[in-house]
Amino acid sequence: MPFTKTPTASKRSRAALATSAALALASTLAACGAAAEGGGDDEIVIGISLPLTGDFSEPGKGIQRGYEAWAEYVNANGGLLGRDVRLEMLDDQSSAERVAADYEKLINQEQVDLVVGPFSTRLVIPAAQVAQDYGYLFVEPAGAAPEVFEEGFENLFYAAPAVANDHYKLLAEHILAMPESQRPKTAAYASMDDPFAQGTAYGLKDALEEGGVKTVVDEVYPPNTTDFSSIAAKIADSKADIVVGGSQYQDGVNLIVALQQLSYQPKLAAFSTAPTETEFAEAIGDKTQGIIAPTGYTTKADYPENQEFVKFYEEKHGEAPGEDEANAWTTGQVVAAAVEAVECAEPDPDCQAELIDWLRENEVDTVVGPLSWDAQGRPQSAHMIQQWVDGEIKIVLPEDQSEAEFVYPKPAW
Repeated sequence: MPFTKTPTASKRSRAALATSAALALASTLAACGAAAEGGGDDEIVIGISLPLTGDFSEPGKGIQRGYEAWAEYVNANGGLLGRDVRLEMLDDQSSAERVAADYEKLINQEQVDLVVGPFSTRLVIPAAQVAQDYGYLFVEPAGAAPEVFEEGFENLFYAAPAVANDHYKLLAEHILAMPESQRPKTAAYASMDDPFAQGTAYGLKDALEEGGVKTVVDEVYPPNTTDFSSIAAKIADSKADIVVGGSQYQDGVNLIVALQQLSYQPKLAAFSTAPTETEFAEAIGDKTQGIIAPTGYTTKADYPENQEFVKFYEEKHGEAPGEDEANAWTTGQVVAAAVEAVECAEPDPDCQAELIDWLRENEVDTVVGPLSWDAQGRPQSAHMIQQWVDGEIKIVLPEDQSEAEFVYPKPAW
């Protein structure tokens, strides 16, 4: 299979991903600054760059916690191929230029055995390109926008149930199945200028427009936006039946607060990412009822892998894991499955190619359920829909996995 620079590019990326998942150990993070020239016979070194500061630092730290917990779990259970795993972690400061330089450093200077991906589509694309150029396998936890899968990467696998444009698939189906007299007629959209955020919002927008729901507001704002008063005013003035936010965390919270201050009362409010964060309820107060978010993960899923993950994570942190932590853990599971099956974890071109080929042809059991991928690395599953009901966020779609009835129209803020 061809690579951008050398035939070994995709292979190294995959090896790095396998190790990264296993290495994220709290004690190993203390050694992040030390140079690691591959793992040798005693350990497997996994290179990772994450947005620990900057615009994506909140979810970035969640991914960090997931990698750390997974690596600690793996090391406590014999490591990978009988070798300890160690994370070599860098802070890309939420910068696309910085993340590319970080993976160049991890591969060229630190000579890590494997790499795994960062958070955010903006960072995943340049990171995946570097990994492919050097032949490394690249499993990633948080690059779900369409652009990721249109770049022609042959080494990339997204470790979650669905790509961004399909996150609201079940919600769109539910809305359009409503009796016409109850179905919303108008919708307002506000999205961060970010491929993932826009992918989630516009995936729903496209589906609803096709079903006859008219778009009355369509706003895109820079990632560093903090003042949402003007966007909120446009949405409130439109009196849209539903509002959809393509958001990360803080921008989603700020937009919701701005809408509440204007006493805008939509029949449905859906925001990506923000409502699933543990800090959301505290930030919004007692006005969460009815707010919707897509999710690829729930702690209540009865997969054996998930039950073990939740138990281990709660013992370590004293609280349940969130979706970001689960996606990082899942990334580790995917890499480890390939490593154990192929019985290699090193930057050797043949090893990396075998890891990539194995994932192309096999299904992996994870905390988010069984995962398999198409030729572009898209997972072949679906996100669930969560909604805040009586002070808790619960699964409402699909109905066969629901923990509560779908609330519509949304109660007043």
